[in-house]
Amino acid sequence: MAGDVGAGESVFNGNCAACHAGGQNVIMPEKTLEKEALESFLAGGRTEKAVITQVTNGKNAMPAFDGYLTETDLTDVAAYVIHMASKDWDES
Repeated sequence: MAGDVGAGESVFNGNCAACHAGGQNVIMPEKTLEKEALESFLAGGRTEKAVITQVTNGKNAMPAFDGYLTETDLTDVAAYVIHMASKDWDES
């Protein structure tokens, strides 16, 4: 499941950043996209597969992107989220 991190950044910025800029969560502040939060709150832990499931199906206030994002978009954005979480959302 090797998504393209660069393409995933574009998908993220276009679809996710309004609520999750910098790996944060404006709706539920404790459920960020940081390593520890992904491991604690994401069904399946901090994996690309778990991120894809979350983005596809949505949960609570997060909408489902099934049918809106392509499989490639989902794989790419998951790769980006996991990559950025591993860097603590440090852009440098």
